Amino acid sequence: MEAQGIRDRISTIKTKREALIRLLEQPDLGTLRIDVNQALEEIDDLLEEFDRTFPAG
Repeated sequence: MEAQGIRDRISTIKTKREALIRLLEQPDLGTLRIDVNQALEEIDDLLEEFDRTFPAG
């Protein structure tokens, strides 16, 4: 896969991360909150690893 294709996918993941943050703000989330938090942690780990592997610049 080309570098630009990977960057496009990472951009999509960042957008979806924002959707999870908005979901987390919902007061009636219940036990789903645990899953949303876990997804956010995993996305954050993925983004950190991407930045280490492909530094901007």
